[in-house]
Amino acid sequence: MKKNLTIALLSIIFFSIKNDVYSQTPFGVNLAGAEFGSNFPGTYNIDYTYPTSSELDYYHAKGLNLIRLPIKWERIQPILNGNLSAPELLRIKNFLLLAQNRNMNVIIDLHNYCRYNINGIDRIIGSNDLSIDNIKNLWTKLALELNTYTNIWGYGIMNEPHDLLVNATWFNIAQEIINGIRINDVTTRIIVGGDSYSSAARWIQYSDNLKNLSDPSNKLTFEAHVYFDNDASGSYDSNYDNEGAYPNIGVDRATPFVNWLLINNLNGFIGEYGIPANDNRWLVVLNNFLSYLKANCINGTYWAGGPWWGNYILSIEPELGVDKPQMSTLLNHLNTNSNCPSLNIDDVTIPLNQYNFSPNPFLDVINISGIDEGEYINIYDITGRFINTQKIINSRIENLGNLKSGIYLLKYKDLIISKMIK
Repeated sequence: MKKNLTIALLSIIFFSIKNDVYSQTPFGVNLAGAEFGSNFPGTYNIDYTYPTSSELDYYHAKGLNLIRLPIKWERIQPILNGNLSAPELLRIKNFLLLAQNRNMNVIIDLHNYCRYNINGIDRIIGSNDLSIDNIKNLWTKLALELNTYTNIWGYGIMNEPHDLLVNATWFNIAQEIINGIRINDVTTRIIVGGDSYSSAARWIQYSDNLKNLSDPSNKLTFEAHVYFDNDASGSYDSNYDNEGAYPNIGVDRATPFVNWLLINNLNGFIGEYGIPANDNRWLVVLNNFLSYLKANCINGTYWAGGPWWGNYILSIEPELGVDKPQMSTLLNHLNTNSNCPSLNIDDVTIPLNQYNFSPNPFLDVINISGIDEGEYINIYDITGRFINTQKIINSRIENLGNLKSGIYLLKYKDLIISKMIK
Protein backbone atom coordinates (compact mmCIF):
# COMPACT_ATOMS: atom_id res chain seq x y z
CA MET A 1 0.00 0.00 0.00
CA LYS A 2 2.82 2.41 0.90
CA LYS A 3 4.52 1.67 -2.42
CA ASN A 4 1.29 2.30 -4.32
CA LEU A 5 0.76 5.57 -2.45
CA THR A 6 4.28 6.70 -3.33
CA ILE A 7 3.72 5.90 -6.99
CA ALA A 8 0.42 7.78 -6.93
CA LEU A 9 2.03 10.84 -5.35
CA LEU A 10 4.86 10.80 -7.86
CA SER A 11 2.33 10.55 -10.67
CA ILE A 12 0.47 13.59 -9.34
CA ILE A 13 3.70 15.57 -9.03
CA PHE A 14 4.82 14.57 -12.53
CA PHE A 15 1.42 15.39 -14.03
CA SER A 16 1.44 18.78 -12.29
CA ILE A 17 4.89 19.61 -13.60
CA LYS A 18 3.90 18.68 -17.13
CA ASN A 19 0.72 20.72 -16.91
CA ASP A 20 2.72 23.72 -15.72
CA VAL A 21 4.55 23.62 -19.06
CA TYR A 22 1.22 23.75 -20.87
CA SER A 23 0.16 26.89 -19.03
CA GLN A 24 3.10 28.86 -20.44
CA THR A 25 2.87 30.73 -23.72
CA PRO A 26 6.40 31.96 -24.39
CA PHE A 27 7.85 33.24 -27.63
CA GLY A 28 11.16 31.81 -28.72
CA VAL A 29 13.46 30.87 -31.56
CA ASN A 30 14.33 27.98 -33.87
CA LEU A 31 17.88 26.79 -33.26
CA ALA A 32 18.82 25.08 -36.51
CA GLY A 33 21.73 22.81 -37.32
CA ALA A 34 20.66 19.27 -36.50
CA GLU A 35 18.58 19.19 -39.70
CA PHE A 36 21.39 20.56 -41.93
CA GLY A 37 22.99 18.71 -44.81
CA SER A 38 21.88 16.30 -47.51
CA ASN A 39 24.14 13.40 -46.55
CA PHE A 40 22.20 10.90 -44.42
CA PRO A 41 22.70 9.97 -41.77
CA GLY A 42 25.88 11.98 -42.23
CA THR A 43 28.75 12.76 -39.89
CA TYR A 44 28.16 14.80 -36.77
CA ASN A 45 29.87 18.22 -36.80
CA ILE A 46 30.70 17.81 -40.48
CA ASP A 47 27.34 17.40 -42.19
CA TYR A 48 25.24 18.73 -39.32
CA THR A 49 25.53 19.97 -35.76
CA TYR A 50 23.51 20.75 -32.65
CA PRO A 51 23.09 24.14 -30.95
CA THR A 52 25.64 24.84 -28.26
CA SER A 53 25.26 25.61 -24.57
CA SER A 54 26.59 29.12 -25.21
CA GLU A 55 23.75 29.70 -27.65
CA LEU A 56 21.24 28.61 -25.05
CA ASP A 57 22.89 31.03 -22.62
CA TYR A 58 22.48 33.86 -25.13
CA TYR A 59 18.79 33.27 -25.87
CA HIS A 60 18.00 32.54 -22.24
CA ALA A 61 19.56 35.86 -21.24
CA LYS A 62 17.34 37.54 -23.83
CA GLY A 63 14.23 35.89 -22.41
CA LEU A 64 13.53 33.78 -25.51
CA ASN A 65 12.96 30.61 -23.55
CA LEU A 66 11.14 28.43 -26.08
CA ILE A 67 13.43 26.57 -28.47
CA ARG A 68 12.20 24.75 -31.56
CA LEU A 69 14.80 22.10 -32.33
CA PRO A 70 14.65 20.77 -35.92
CA ILE A 71 15.86 17.17 -36.25
CA LYS A 72 15.96 14.66 -39.11
CA TRP A 73 14.11 11.33 -39.26
CA GLU A 74 16.97 9.71 -41.23
CA ARG A 75 19.39 10.46 -38.38
CA ILE A 76 17.29 9.45 -35.39
CA GLN A 77 16.08 6.26 -37.16
CA PRO A 78 18.57 5.31 -39.91
CA ILE A 79 16.62 2.14 -40.78
CA LEU A 80 12.84 2.37 -41.19
CA ASN A 81 11.06 0.61 -38.32
CA GLY A 82 14.47 -0.02 -36.78
CA ASN A 83 15.94 1.01 -33.46
CA LEU A 84 16.56 4.65 -32.76
CA SER A 85 20.17 5.77 -33.20
CA ALA A 86 21.76 5.73 -29.75
CA PRO A 87 24.26 8.56 -30.50
CA GLU A 88 21.60 10.79 -32.05
CA LEU A 89 19.14 10.12 -29.24
CA LEU A 90 21.85 11.02 -26.75
CA ARG A 91 22.43 14.35 -28.53
CA ILE A 92 18.72 15.16 -28.30
CA LYS A 93 18.56 14.18 -24.64
CA ASN A 94 21.71 16.17 -23.80
CA PHE A 95 20.19 19.22 -25.48
CA LEU A 96 17.00 18.78 -23.48
CA LEU A 97 19.01 18.65 -20.26
CA LEU A 98 21.00 21.76 -21.20
CA ALA A 99 17.74 23.58 -21.81
CA GLN A 100 16.16 22.21 -18.66
CA ASN A 101 19.08 23.48 -16.58
CA ARG A 102 18.24 26.97 -17.88
CA ASN A 103 14.46 26.63 -17.39
CA MET A 104 13.96 26.61 -21.14
CA ASN A 105 11.31 24.63 -23.00
CA VAL A 106 11.93 22.69 -26.21
CA ILE A 107 9.84 21.65 -29.19
CA ILE A 108 11.12 18.51 -30.90
CA ASP A 109 10.52 19.36 -34.57
CA LEU A 110 10.74 16.53 -37.09
CA HIS A 111 11.96 18.54 -40.06
CA ASN A 112 11.10 16.13 -42.88
CA TYR A 113 8.23 17.55 -44.96
CA CYS A 114 6.52 14.10 -44.91
CA ARG A 115 9.53 12.58 -46.66
CA TYR A 116 12.43 10.21 -45.94
CA ASN A 117 15.64 10.05 -47.94
CA ILE A 118 16.28 6.52 -49.21
CA ASN A 119 19.51 6.02 -51.20
CA GLY A 120 19.69 9.71 -52.03
CA ILE A 121 16.06 10.04 -53.12
CA ASP A 122 13.30 11.66 -51.06
CA ARG A 123 10.36 9.30 -50.76
CA ILE A 124 6.90 10.62 -49.84
CA ILE A 125 4.92 8.99 -47.06
CA GLY A 126 2.40 6.75 -48.78
CA SER A 127 4.73 5.65 -51.56
CA ASN A 128 5.61 1.97 -52.02
CA ASP A 129 8.69 2.08 -49.82
CA LEU A 130 7.52 4.58 -47.17
CA SER A 131 4.28 3.94 -45.32
CA ILE A 132 2.23 5.71 -42.71
CA ASP A 133 3.14 2.86 -40.36
CA ASN A 134 6.82 3.84 -40.76
CA ILE A 135 6.30 7.34 -39.39
CA LYS A 136 3.96 6.05 -36.69
CA ASN A 137 6.69 3.62 -35.67
CA LEU A 138 9.22 6.42 -35.31
CA TRP A 139 7.00 8.59 -33.11
CA THR A 140 5.89 5.64 -30.98
CA LYS A 141 9.53 4.90 -30.17
CA LEU A 142 10.56 8.53 -29.80
CA ALA A 143 7.70 9.22 -27.35
CA LEU A 144 8.79 6.26 -25.25
CA GLU A 145 12.33 7.66 -25.01
CA LEU A 146 11.36 11.27 -24.31
CA ASN A 147 8.21 11.08 -22.19
CA THR A 148 9.99 11.84 -18.91
CA TYR A 149 11.48 15.16 -20.04
CA THR A 150 9.31 17.79 -18.38
CA ASN A 151 10.62 20.70 -20.45
CA ILE A 152 9.37 19.35 -23.78
CA TRP A 153 6.80 21.97 -24.74
CA GLY A 154 5.50 19.74 -27.50
CA TYR A 155 6.20 17.13 -30.14
CA GLY A 156 6.26 18.85 -33.53
CA ILE A 157 5.25 15.78 -35.49
CA MET A 158 6.17 17.03 -38.98
CA ASN A 159 7.56 20.23 -40.45
CA GLU A 160 5.72 21.64 -43.49
CA PRO A 161 3.87 18.71 -45.09
CA HIS A 162 3.22 19.39 -48.76
CA ASP A 163 2.34 17.80 -52.12
CA LEU A 164 1.27 14.49 -50.62
CA LEU A 165 -0.22 11.42 -52.25
CA VAL A 166 -3.94 10.71 -52.58
CA ASN A 167 -3.62 7.45 -50.65
CA ALA A 168 -1.86 9.10 -47.70
CA THR A 169 -3.40 12.45 -46.80
CA TRP A 170 -1.84 14.62 -44.13
CA PHE A 171 -4.94 14.16 -41.97
CA ASN A 172 -4.54 10.37 -41.99
CA ILE A 173 -0.79 10.56 -41.42
CA ALA A 174 -1.19 12.98 -38.50
CA GLN A 175 -3.92 10.88 -36.89
CA GLU A 176 -1.75 7.77 -36.94
CA ILE A 177 1.20 9.69 -35.48
CA ILE A 178 -1.05 10.93 -32.66
CA ASN A 179 -2.22 7.37 -32.04
CA GLY A 180 1.37 6.17 -31.90
CA ILE A 181 2.56 8.85 -29.50
CA ARG A 182 -0.33 8.24 -27.11
CA ILE A 183 0.69 4.60 -26.72
CA ASN A 184 3.70 5.76 -24.69
CA ASP A 185 3.01 9.38 -23.71
CA VAL A 186 -0.40 10.68 -22.68
CA THR A 187 0.72 14.01 -21.25
CA THR A 188 2.94 15.84 -23.74
CA ARG A 189 1.43 18.36 -26.14
CA ILE A 190 1.31 17.28 -29.79
CA ILE A 191 1.92 20.05 -32.35
CA VAL A 192 0.32 19.46 -35.74
CA GLY A 193 1.54 21.55 -38.66
CA GLY A 194 -0.71 22.34 -41.59
CA ASP A 195 -0.61 21.01 -45.13
CA SER A 196 0.79 23.12 -48.00
CA TYR A 197 3.97 24.03 -46.10
CA SER A 198 1.88 24.87 -42.97
CA SER A 199 0.78 28.09 -44.65
CA ALA A 200 -1.34 30.28 -42.39
CA ALA A 201 -2.73 32.15 -45.40
CA ARG A 202 -3.80 28.90 -47.12
CA TRP A 203 -4.94 27.18 -43.93
CA ILE A 204 -8.65 27.01 -44.70
CA GLN A 205 -8.02 25.67 -48.20
CA TYR A 206 -5.58 22.94 -47.22
CA SER A 207 -5.87 22.28 -43.49
CA ASP A 208 -9.44 22.91 -42.36
CA ASN A 209 -10.05 19.19 -41.83
CA LEU A 210 -7.35 19.03 -39.15
CA LYS A 211 -9.97 20.30 -36.69
CA ASN A 212 -11.40 16.76 -36.83
CA LEU A 213 -8.24 15.08 -35.52
CA SER A 214 -8.78 13.05 -32.37
CA ASP A 215 -6.46 13.08 -29.38
CA PRO A 216 -7.53 11.09 -26.29
CA SER A 217 -5.51 13.50 -24.14
CA ASN A 218 -7.04 16.58 -25.81
CA LYS A 219 -3.66 18.29 -26.04
CA LEU A 220 -3.30 19.27 -29.67
CA THR A 221 -1.78 22.56 -30.80
CA PHE A 222 -1.87 23.52 -34.47
CA GLU A 223 1.19 25.04 -36.14
CA ALA A 224 1.25 27.49 -39.02
CA HIS A 225 4.14 29.33 -40.71
CA VAL A 226 4.14 32.94 -41.93
CA TYR A 227 6.73 34.72 -44.06
CA PHE A 228 6.31 38.20 -45.46
CA ASP A 229 7.97 38.10 -48.88
CA ASN A 230 6.12 37.95 -52.17
CA ASP A 231 5.71 34.16 -52.38
CA ALA A 232 5.67 33.64 -48.57
CA SER A 233 8.62 31.25 -48.85
CA GLY A 234 11.03 33.16 -46.62
CA SER A 235 13.56 33.55 -49.44
CA TYR A 236 13.33 37.37 -49.59
CA ASP A 237 14.99 37.46 -53.01
CA SER A 238 14.26 41.15 -53.55
CA ASN A 239 13.83 44.37 -51.59
CA TYR A 240 10.87 45.43 -49.42
CA ASP A 241 9.04 47.22 -52.22
CA ASN A 242 9.53 44.55 -54.86
CA GLU A 243 8.38 41.90 -52.40
CA GLY A 244 5.04 43.73 -52.22
CA ALA A 245 5.35 44.20 -48.48
CA TYR A 246 3.33 46.60 -46.33
CA PRO A 247 3.09 47.11 -42.54
CA ASN A 248 0.26 44.61 -41.90
CA ILE A 249 1.13 41.95 -44.45
CA GLY A 250 1.95 39.51 -41.64
CA VAL A 251 -1.34 40.21 -39.89
CA ASP A 252 -3.26 39.63 -43.11
CA ARG A 253 -1.47 36.36 -43.81
CA ALA A 254 -1.99 35.07 -40.28
CA THR A 255 -5.66 36.05 -40.04
CA PRO A 256 -7.18 32.96 -41.76
CA PHE A 257 -5.33 30.69 -39.32
CA VAL A 258 -6.09 32.81 -36.26
CA ASN A 259 -9.78 33.02 -37.13
CA TRP A 260 -9.88 29.27 -37.72
CA LEU A 261 -8.53 28.76 -34.21
CA LEU A 262 -11.08 31.17 -32.74
CA ILE A 263 -14.03 29.65 -34.57
CA ASN A 264 -13.09 26.10 -33.59
CA ASN A 265 -11.83 26.96 -30.09
CA LEU A 266 -8.41 25.42 -30.77
CA ASN A 267 -4.85 26.20 -29.69
CA GLY A 268 -2.37 27.62 -32.16
CA PHE A 269 1.33 28.29 -32.60
CA ILE A 270 3.44 29.94 -35.33
CA GLY A 271 6.49 27.75 -35.77
CA GLU A 272 8.36 29.92 -38.28
CA TYR A 273 8.54 33.59 -39.25
CA GLY A 274 11.49 35.81 -40.00
CA ILE A 275 12.68 38.98 -41.70
CA PRO A 276 15.89 40.30 -43.24
CA ALA A 277 17.69 43.15 -41.49
CA ASN A 278 18.34 45.24 -44.59
CA ASP A 279 15.36 47.59 -44.28
CA ASN A 280 13.83 48.95 -41.08
CA ARG A 281 10.37 48.65 -42.62
CA TRP A 282 10.62 44.89 -42.13
CA LEU A 283 10.91 45.55 -38.39
CA VAL A 284 7.54 47.31 -38.49
CA VAL A 285 6.04 44.29 -40.25
CA LEU A 286 7.49 41.96 -37.61
CA ASN A 287 6.32 44.11 -34.71
CA ASN A 288 2.77 44.40 -36.06
CA PHE A 289 2.66 40.66 -36.69
CA LEU A 290 3.87 39.74 -33.20
CA SER A 291 1.52 42.24 -31.58
CA TYR A 292 -1.36 40.57 -33.41
CA LEU A 293 -0.26 37.11 -32.26
CA LYS A 294 0.21 38.29 -28.69
CA ALA A 295 -3.27 39.85 -28.60
CA ASN A 296 -4.72 36.51 -29.72
CA CYS A 297 -2.73 34.37 -27.24
CA ILE A 298 -0.71 32.70 -30.01
CA ASN A 299 3.02 32.30 -29.46
CA GLY A 300 5.73 31.42 -31.92
CA THR A 301 9.39 30.79 -32.66
CA TYR A 302 11.50 33.00 -34.92
CA TRP A 303 13.35 31.45 -37.86
CA ALA A 304 16.18 31.26 -37.03
CA GLY A 305 19.21 31.03 -34.81
CA GLY A 306 21.87 28.34 -34.87
CA PRO A 307 25.64 28.00 -35.03
CA TRP A 308 26.16 27.42 -38.78
CA TRP A 309 24.08 30.13 -40.44
CA GLY A 310 26.93 32.40 -41.51
CA ASN A 311 25.50 35.38 -43.43
CA TYR A 312 21.95 33.95 -43.77
CA ILE A 313 19.66 36.99 -44.07
CA LEU A 314 17.13 35.85 -41.46
CA SER A 315 19.64 34.74 -38.86
CA ILE A 316 19.55 36.35 -35.43
CA GLU A 317 22.82 34.85 -34.26
CA PRO A 318 24.88 37.73 -32.82
CA GLU A 319 28.01 38.79 -34.71
CA LEU A 320 31.08 39.49 -32.60
CA GLY A 321 28.82 39.87 -29.59
CA VAL A 322 26.51 42.37 -31.30
CA ASP A 323 22.77 41.69 -31.51
CA LYS A 324 21.09 41.51 -34.90
CA PRO A 325 18.56 44.31 -35.58
CA GLN A 326 15.63 41.87 -35.38
CA MET A 327 16.40 41.12 -31.75
CA SER A 328 15.17 44.47 -30.42
CA THR A 329 11.74 43.76 -31.88
CA LEU A 330 11.64 40.20 -30.58
CA LEU A 331 12.43 41.43 -27.07
CA ASN A 332 9.16 43.37 -27.07
CA HIS A 333 7.27 40.08 -27.47
CA LEU A 334 8.48 37.48 -24.99
CA ASN A 335 5.10 36.14 -23.86
CA THR A 336 1.51 36.22 -25.06
CA ASN A 337 -1.52 37.45 -23.20
CA SER A 338 -2.65 35.02 -20.52
CA ASN A 339 -6.26 34.77 -21.62
CA CYS A 340 -8.12 35.34 -24.86
CA PRO A 341 -11.80 34.91 -25.66
CA SER A 342 -12.84 32.51 -28.40
CA LEU A 343 -15.43 33.18 -31.05
CA ASN A 344 -17.22 29.95 -31.94
CA ILE A 345 -19.70 30.87 -34.64
CA ASP A 346 -21.47 27.51 -34.43
CA ASP A 347 -22.50 28.37 -30.89
CA VAL A 348 -23.59 31.96 -31.55
CA THR A 349 -27.05 32.70 -30.21
CA ILE A 350 -28.25 36.26 -30.56
CA PRO A 351 -29.84 37.20 -27.21
CA LEU A 352 -33.01 39.15 -26.81
CA ASN A 353 -31.88 42.57 -25.66
CA GLN A 354 -32.47 46.30 -25.82
CA TYR A 355 -30.38 46.84 -28.96
CA ASN A 356 -32.01 47.58 -32.30
CA PHE A 357 -30.37 47.58 -35.72
CA SER A 358 -31.78 48.71 -39.05
CA PRO A 359 -32.11 48.31 -41.93
CA ASN A 360 -31.56 44.58 -42.26
CA PRO A 361 -30.45 43.89 -45.01
CA PHE A 362 -28.20 46.96 -45.03
CA LEU A 363 -26.22 48.70 -47.77
CA ASP A 364 -23.80 51.29 -46.41
CA VAL A 365 -25.16 52.29 -42.98
CA ILE A 366 -26.54 50.48 -39.93
CA ASN A 367 -28.66 52.50 -37.50
CA ILE A 368 -28.20 51.47 -33.88
CA SER A 369 -30.27 52.23 -30.80
CA GLY A 370 -29.59 51.18 -27.24
CA ILE A 371 -25.81 51.74 -27.28
CA ASP A 372 -24.17 55.00 -26.24
CA GLU A 373 -22.47 57.36 -28.65
CA GLY A 374 -18.74 56.75 -29.04
CA GLU A 375 -18.91 53.04 -28.23
CA TYR A 376 -17.32 50.56 -30.63
CA ILE A 377 -18.81 47.69 -32.61
CA ASN A 378 -16.65 44.85 -33.94
CA ILE A 379 -17.76 43.31 -37.23
CA TYR A 380 -17.09 39.65 -38.15
CA ASP A 381 -18.08 37.68 -41.21
CA ILE A 382 -20.06 34.47 -40.79
CA THR A 383 -16.87 32.36 -40.68
CA GLY A 384 -15.70 34.31 -37.63
CA ARG A 385 -13.08 36.35 -39.47
CA PHE A 386 -12.63 39.79 -37.93
CA ILE A 387 -13.45 42.53 -40.47
CA ASN A 388 -13.05 45.85 -38.69
CA THR A 389 -14.10 48.01 -35.76
CA GLN A 390 -16.61 50.83 -36.15
CA LYS A 391 -17.31 53.72 -33.80
CA ILE A 392 -20.96 54.68 -33.22
CA ILE A 393 -21.49 58.26 -34.36
CA ASN A 394 -24.94 59.84 -34.59
CA SER A 395 -26.47 56.49 -33.55
CA ARG A 396 -25.06 54.60 -36.49
CA ILE A 397 -22.04 52.99 -38.08
CA GLU A 398 -21.35 53.78 -41.71
CA ASN A 399 -18.99 53.37 -44.68
CA LEU A 400 -19.98 49.70 -44.97
CA GLY A 401 -20.51 49.77 -48.72
CA ASN A 402 -17.22 48.01 -49.42
CA LEU A 403 -18.32 44.87 -47.55
CA LYS A 404 -19.17 41.95 -49.79
CA SER A 405 -22.68 40.55 -49.85
CA GLY A 406 -23.17 38.07 -47.03
CA ILE A 407 -24.00 37.59 -43.36
CA TYR A 408 -22.17 39.60 -40.70
CA LEU A 409 -22.05 39.41 -36.92
CA LEU A 410 -21.91 42.52 -34.74
CA LYS A 411 -20.05 42.18 -31.46
CA TYR A 412 -20.37 44.71 -28.64
CA LYS A 413 -17.91 44.25 -25.78
CA ASP A 414 -17.91 40.45 -25.26
CA LEU A 415 -21.29 39.64 -26.75
CA ILE A 416 -22.52 38.94 -30.28
CA ILE A 417 -25.60 41.16 -30.41
CA SER A 418 -26.82 41.00 -34.00
CA LYS A 419 -26.67 39.04 -37.22
CA MET A 420 -26.93 41.35 -40.23
CA ILE A 421 -27.34 40.68 -43.96
CA LYS A 422 -25.81 42.74 -46.76
